[in-house]
Amino acid sequence: MEPLSTNNSHAALIGVGAFLPPRRISNEDLAERMDTTDEWITTRTGIRARHWADPGIATSDLAVEAGHRALKSARLTAEPGAVDAVVLATTTPDHPCPATAPQVAARLGLGTAAAYDVAAVCTGFLYALATASAQIVAGHARRVLVIGAETYSTLLNPADRTTNVIFGDGAGAVVLEATSEADRPGVLLGVDLGSDGTRHTLITVAAGGSRQRSTPGAPDPDAHYFAMDGKKVFAQAVTRMAGSCAKVLERVGWTTDEVDHLVGHQANLRILHALSRQLGVPQRRAVVHLDQVGNTSAASVPLALADAAGRGTLGVGDRVLLTAFGGGLTWGAAALRWPDVVPA
Repeated sequence: MEPLSTNNSHAALIGVGAFLPPRRISNEDLAERMDTTDEWITTRTGIRARHWADPGIATSDLAVEAGHRALKSARLTAEPGAVDAVVLATTTPDHPCPATAPQVAARLGLGTAAAYDVAAVCTGFLYALATASAQIVAGHARRVLVIGAETYSTLLNPADRTTNVIFGDGAGAVVLEATSEADRPGVLLGVDLGSDGTRHTLITVAAGGSRQRSTPGAPDPDAHYFAMDGKKVFAQAVTRMAGSCAKVLERVGWTTDEVDHLVGHQANLRILHALSRQLGVPQRRAVVHLDQVGNTSAASVPLALADAAGRGTLGVGDRVLLTAFGGGLTWGAAALRWPDVVPA
């Protein structure tokens, strides 16, 4: 296994936290206002409920709550100097400008810690995790708070049952800390990231950016809503995540038989099952959280980790393989052995 560091520094996970907005939307709730049923949704997605933020609640509000809980899990006080940086993965920032992370850091009481957003859609948390780890390995940070937070309900077309049944809001967070112990549980052992911009039109919110703003004429109202080509996304998601996982497994020297838990992006149960089959990891080892929260984009992987840790599914030393796929297209994977950490 190639070391992540040349200066004897490694990034270890020492805390995990999660927050879901209180408003729970069941499949039956959606069936009351659009042409769908609980059976239709569950059969096609595996999702039974999701949480949506109430009006006036923004991504930063969810991120702050998850960040507080991750810091508490890491036995850290939210104060200046607790962490050196805050990295927020989101596709639904509070504003196009400025970034949302500095506000989150300030509201958490973290002083003048570096803070910035990462936008890689559903792969955002893994990109943020890799970025935070790189800061630690390079010696630029001692601790980093990494958050994935989304309010996807603000991007959904109320008349589109396809997207309404899939997406939910939420936030998950972890704290990474520098360590010289390469074999310590929690150390990020390997990471792989990738992208394919030639397929950027498969997952989009067409309006709101410089492309639309610099084009004469008013945009189609539907262009402000999230859209995706589901069939093509399904095929790409399974192929790209499986390939990324294979690279990470080779780097860390694990076989698929040695993977105790596969924590994949919680987009669709069919995707998770197809990924398990392609990797050769038994489905019983795949963490499933989407049935209660839906697809929460960049919050998906940390929410699933927090849920599994809270239920005692993840044991100290267990080999955990993370992977995600999202718009861009982007994808990634990471591996670690689970530390003695539970959500606060």
